[in-house]
Amino acid sequence: MSTEIKVPVLGESVVEATVSQWMKSKGDAVQADEPIVELETDKVTLEVPSPVAGVLEDIIAAEGSTVGVDALLAIVAEGKAASKPASQTPKAPAQPAPAAPATPAPAPAVTASSAAVASLSPAVRKLVEEHQLNPAAIRGTGKDGRLTKADVKSAMENGQARNTAPASTAPVSAPSIARSDDPREERVPMSRLRRVIASRLKDAQNTAAMLTTFNEVDMSAVMALRSEYKDEFEKNHGARLGFMGFFVKAVITGLTEFPAVNAEIHGDDIIYKNFYNIGVAVGTPQGLVVPVLKDAQNMGLADIETTIGEFGQKARDGKLGPADMAGGTFTISNGGVYGSLMSTPILNPPQSGILGMHKIQKRPVAIGNSVEIRPMMYLALSYDHRIIDGREAVSFLVRVKESIEDPRRLLLGV
Repeated sequence: MSTEIKVPVLGESVVEATVSQWMKSKGDAVQADEPIVELETDKVTLEVPSPVAGVLEDIIAAEGSTVGVDALLAIVAEGKAASKPASQTPKAPAQPAPAAPATPAPAPAVTASSAAVASLSPAVRKLVEEHQLNPAAIRGTGKDGRLTKADVKSAMENGQARNTAPASTAPVSAPSIARSDDPREERVPMSRLRRVIASRLKDAQNTAAMLTTFNEVDMSAVMALRSEYKDEFEKNHGARLGFMGFFVKAVITGLTEFPAVNAEIHGDDIIYKNFYNIGVAVGTPQGLVVPVLKDAQNMGLADIETTIGEFGQKARDGKLGPADMAGGTFTISNGGVYGSLMSTPILNPPQSGILGMHKIQKRPVAIGNSVEIRPMMYLALSYDHRIIDGREAVSFLVRVKESIEDPRRLLLGV
């Protein structure tokens, strides 16, 4: 009996993916729930498992191809024995080989390393690229000789596998767009994730009547509260007490009072959402992703901080799934972790608002009739003026400011 392996539902508004890597080859034995192929979307990288045990009978979608939801990826012959060992089989359907050049040239020294990098899992690839290692020089202990994170970390500890190969001297192909070239330039194709990010950000600018309002918040009270309780908080909850939890709570307070900031436009209708799914923007080597705290109004501060920590780890390991990213109603972006003092964040469609946090910097401020040095942060709210009036946007941001400057409001709900 043959079982078809198809592209699963990829998440909200995601309709296609790229086949980035086959983990099994035609004729390999597979176990039920064992990952056999890795797909890359504009938001995440996900592994597709086999629902049954058997043999990978046929691979339909080659590596690098674009596939839509429910497209056929492969066929597994249920219950059959493998016809040959996996190590003797090519990884995926081979593309037609190019014609040999008239005068063969030696391959660049880095070619083997580049090919090896392309076959790695996202987490292992990240380690290899960050530390400039040559994966071909590391012995893999995973299934079918694949490299694991433990293999790479062991090689790093032993000072092995440094990529010292000289740069390639192969001739560069002619550019596809006529322009003057400079030998100091390097042309690389945009990743799928970066292409879609660029498209979505431009669409947001073209569609929404986007406007940004600013304010500043005195972080003294929150910083004092955090300093006093952070050790006890971490001991009791196993999570680090950061500032994001306070801002999530403050945002929910504001959204409750100003529901238009949590709404979206759908055709000629406005959809008001009586729940608060707060997206928290996270930077990764592949680009910006926004995992979502579902029903954050029902979460305590410890739940928020724990979940954000888990999202951060999954993002670094390339393990965020479509379900982690779907359903957001409002987004918070923290450019302050990179040193940004002020910026205008771009909306995450179809949402109508996004809050930008920034660097905490000590500045002189007027307190009554005196001037004091306080830790201040600029806040920016970008919003869709089609649905949110200026009064609502400014009032919402003032409510967030008030909640952060007096965290007792969050406890008392005032």
